[in-house]
Amino acid sequence: MSRSGLHFPTESTTSTARDVLADALRKADPVGARAVEQETNWRRHYLAHYVRAVEAGIGDAAAARRIAHDGLRSAQDQMRFDEGPLTEAIDSAPLAQMLKSHTVEGEGEVETELSVPYRGERLRGAALEAQLDEWVARGIVTVSCAEAVRTVMANPEWLRLEGDTVVVLGAGAEMGPLRALQRWGAETVAIDLPREDLQERLVEQAREGAGRTHLPARIVTKASADTGADLLVDLPAIAEWLDHVPGRLVLGNYAYADGATHVLVSMAADALAEHLLAHRPDTGLSFLATPTDVYVVAAEEIALAEQAYRKRSVTSAARTPLRVVSGGRLLQRHYAPGVDIGTCDALVPQQGPNYALAKRLQRWRATDAIASGARVSLNVAPATRTRSVVKNKALAAAYAGAHRFGVEVFDPATSNVLMAALLVHDLRADVPPSDEPWQDEHRGAAHGGLWTAAYHPRSALGLAAVLGIGALRG
Repeated sequence: MSRSGLHFPTESTTSTARDVLADALRKADPVGARAVEQETNWRRHYLAHYVRAVEAGIGDAAAARRIAHDGLRSAQDQMRFDEGPLTEAIDSAPLAQMLKSHTVEGEGEVETELSVPYRGERLRGAALEAQLDEWVARGIVTVSCAEAVRTVMANPEWLRLEGDTVVVLGAGAEMGPLRALQRWGAETVAIDLPREDLQERLVEQAREGAGRTHLPARIVTKASADTGADLLVDLPAIAEWLDHVPGRLVLGNYAYADGATHVLVSMAADALAEHLLAHRPDTGLSFLATPTDVYVVAAEEIALAEQAYRKRSVTSAARTPLRVVSGGRLLQRHYAPGVDIGTCDALVPQQGPNYALAKRLQRWRATDAIASGARVSLNVAPATRTRSVVKNKALAAAYAGAHRFGVEVFDPATSNVLMAALLVHDLRADVPPSDEPWQDEHRGAAHGGLWTAAYHPRSALGLAAVLGIGALRG
């Protein structure tokens, strides 16, 4: 039976994920590649291999870039579109759909000052400055994150992103920058599924904004809406349409889906990125990195984590009994004493291996594009109470109890404006790439306190969930 659209090469998403990660490590870390290939219980033990895929590049920029490049190439080579390879889909697959532009002019007033909604208030000026200081002091955001937001505050003319057209894949996503960019008067492209309720909301949102928004209009459709496009089915048509959208493009991947579909969506976005970088070399890329992944952190975050650990060792009489009863699995010290850089492993098993692969693919694309000289905005976003997270009862409970361990979970309204401001900074501040890819990922991170927590995140996750259950019931 023939299969249409973007799909895995086999019915086993696990085998594809293992092949991709093994290929990513094969040249940079052959021992790590063999460990991936020999893993007999992927769903239980995949976390360790994703940690290794970061650690293999620490202190070796060439290895880190090799891992990213080879991982992307393996994924692109394996994925299929219709009956052919994904790598040939955009240029060779017949167009089952044609798209034209439906443009909506915003009728609202342009916001010319950065303001961030936070706990029922709209922070701007001195109040926003004070909040940034407080977040830095508590280890909720990096110093560079706060400095980036301050730079945007000092240059409000940047908010409009004059000359750029920001393409938002997953335009309806809670964490996406679309609404903020529209309020700031930016030119945007909104791409999401051709579902009537979603498209009506996007059109209304565009009218309420102050910028110009382009939506793909379907010429041939059996969908419930005349606008919108499905990345997994309409990929060649989306690429052909974007080739003719005016302006200097910034392709932003903010799309999310459950399970294995998230990997497919990430791969579709990646194929678009590769196509646009080849055909429109001035294209920029934008991503939000999940906080629940593996990152290399610097001395300032480690110092805050050590300070928190020492404080808790004095005040928490229950810590030692809990560690003993759990066989050392609970409340483990976050970083080894005396290290200058460390690894924060905040992978969450409940999110699953497909989520880990989907988000790692985006980080790899960012690393590969930076190495080729492209404009890239990649920022670690804070843990946020999005619908996709809180529908998982275990994660919802853990988020509700996270503050007990120094982690702040943000509301979507705060996160998406904060991250949109960081996008503006990255596109306008002209900051040169760092010496190593992990430093690019570190810069501007709003990790929410996961990097500076006293304990290894997974060693406190269960307790946070137990403590959060009462809060949810209350």
